[in-house]
Amino acid sequence: MSVEPIDQVIELLKQADMGREGLSLEDRRASMDAMAAAFGEPQGVSRDHTEIVGRPAQIFTPEGKQPEHTLLYFHGGGYVMGSPNSHANLTARFATAADARVISFDYRLAPENPFPAAVEDGVAAYKALLDDGVSPAQLAVGGLCGGGLTFATLLKARDMGLQMPAAAIGLSPWTDLTGTSETYKTRADADPMIEPAGIVQTGQEYLGGASAEDPLASPLLADLKGLPPLFLQVGDAEVLLDDSREFEKKARAAGVDCKLEVWDRMIHVWHAFFPMLPEGEQAIDGLAAFLKLRWRQEATAQAI
Repeated sequence: MSVEPIDQVIELLKQADMGREGLSLEDRRASMDAMAAAFGEPQGVSRDHTEIVGRPAQIFTPEGKQPEHTLLYFHGGGYVMGSPNSHANLTARFATAADARVISFDYRLAPENPFPAAVEDGVAAYKALLDDGVSPAQLAVGGLCGGGLTFATLLKARDMGLQMPAAAIGLSPWTDLTGTSETYKTRADADPMIEPAGIVQTGQEYLGGASAEDPLASPLLADLKGLPPLFLQVGDAEVLLDDSREFEKKARAAGVDCKLEVWDRMIHVWHAFFPMLPEGEQAIDGLAAFLKLRWRQEATAQAI
């Protein structure tokens, strides 16, 4: 019987086991970067290192192009791991798929910088782009575990009176840090990347004593009115499945244009494995198509 690509990815993750007992946070961070580097250098883009509001950032631009549109991207890693390096191939793939400039922003990590540091950084970066002349109609925000940070950033920006971007995307987003959703139980054995007790502990490290019920920590618990059109993708084999399903329901109830796709057999952030997983390529292309559509719609609206 042939082995499916998703089975190969799952086996790879089991062998890597970045969360294994006794591995320090520093080593887990290094392991995440090393695992991403195994896919090689990002292709089809120029890669520039810069700073935004005093924080490192990397800008990925499709080779030979000067795109009009910008995606502000927040990497994954549970707010305690990850970097623009660990997600470089994925952000580069987004740049070429969406024909956009992708800015991968290196927000502060916990536990050294607990909540709300990441949200403060996200809002500061978003505001800096607006202040630098990036039109909201040509801007989008998105991320992996940074999907939760995406929504928290936009909630804070909304409350500050900042204009919303054309769209936002969430890839397997972590929207509820209370750890009480049903899929923490029903998907525990299926998810090779997230162990329920482990992610609860990670949430506590990120919160640093703050309440998991704070809406900027758990956007699922926020008033979502006024957010831009959203597109969420989540795998059916994820512990965080309900984080997306319940967020979509609440967003729609608040009058937000929110689309959700649940991908059969896919695991947490399967997109990152696009070099070996066809479904990763397909999912990225779908998100890119959504962004392009929203940018076209905004351009048409402004031209009327």
